[in-house]
Amino acid sequence: MEQYSNDFGPFSSIWINTSHQGALPKSAVAALNEAVQWKISPHHLANSSIFNSVPGRLKDVLGSLINAPPEDIILGNSASYGLHLLANGIKWSSGDEILLVEGDFPCDILPWLNLKKQGVKIRAVKPKGMGLQPEEIQENIGNATKLLCTSWVYSYTGHIINLPAISEICRKKGIKLVLNCSQAIGTQPFDITWRWADAITCVGFKWLCGPYGTGFCWIDPELREDLDYNQAYWLAMQTADDLKTSKSWPDIKENLGARKYDVFGTANFFNFVPWTASVAYLLEKGIKRIKAYNDELINHLREGLCPDKYEVLTPKGDSDNSTILVISHKDKSRNEEIFELLKKQNIYISLRRKHLRFAPHLYNTLSEIEETLSVLNSV
Repeated sequence: MEQYSNDFGPFSSIWINTSHQGALPKSAVAALNEAVQWKISPHHLANSSIFNSVPGRLKDVLGSLINAPPEDIILGNSASYGLHLLANGIKWSSGDEILLVEGDFPCDILPWLNLKKQGVKIRAVKPKGMGLQPEEIQENIGNATKLLCTSWVYSYTGHIINLPAISEICRKKGIKLVLNCSQAIGTQPFDITWRWADAITCVGFKWLCGPYGTGFCWIDPELREDLDYNQAYWLAMQTADDLKTSKSWPDIKENLGARKYDVFGTANFFNFVPWTASVAYLLEKGIKRIKAYNDELINHLREGLCPDKYEVLTPKGDSDNSTILVISHKDKSRNEEIFELLKKQNIYISLRRKHLRFAPHLYNTLSEIEETLSVLNSV
């Protein structure tokens, strides 16, 4: 089994909580240290090319990650950033309906709720099991349904949706599918040419191992160009070199493509420079290889649990397991006690909706999983 842990750390604890925060690889730490030097000695920033190269390199690696042209990547600071672009930019009509998923992460729900003021109907689909099933979408689509927003992998359950099937249903019905990939991209292969979604959004600080306050989105160019969203960031409209001219009044540029919607401050040295290094590292190792490694970790954890003590809540798929495992002690009242016991043993996971959530990534090892199982099964 290939080991990646030496590319990270050193760690002072066992962190099996990537669904909350991913660890920076050493290559990203080195890149961050270089960016810090730029601010310690600001003469480095006198070269205006940095203000273009920082976002440019990040778009290059993110484009490679999802097989999209770099110029179609929108840089953000969260998953919420892209969702707000869509909620506030799509041209809605009174009576339009948006389908959301009950129990989904709050960022997938909140951006759409204020659209009720415009007469847009918001309807929550309540999954019968641990996550949304294709037939539940089929049953809930109405004549007014215009858009479905859902997570690819649910944060609270680890359920991974049948994305090809749900995508096919939406496409046949002419419904836009907006996908939050925050708990998937970085550990699940994804290719935008599969046409599984009309828009995706993703944080950079979980499975993509970037700093907090990073994210990106991709919006199908046809949908993106139809957005009606007032944004005119000056560095999207011109370059820093334009400040050298005598021109006193800036112009609005059209046909900027995705760049028009980038988050302000795209040369965000302390975030985007190390994040670029993190994504480049993941690409070098290969997402398919990382997925296979993470599957081995999660399966070892699942199979090592004492069945008399624990219930596994995350469904096991035939081939598309997520890298989140949610469990509960048979006596659910003991979950918080177990969470605290693990923490005392320097093992960090998440307690979510009173369940125990584990999320190992490539920097974890089988020996760490064994140590975790030893504590769990001793309860």
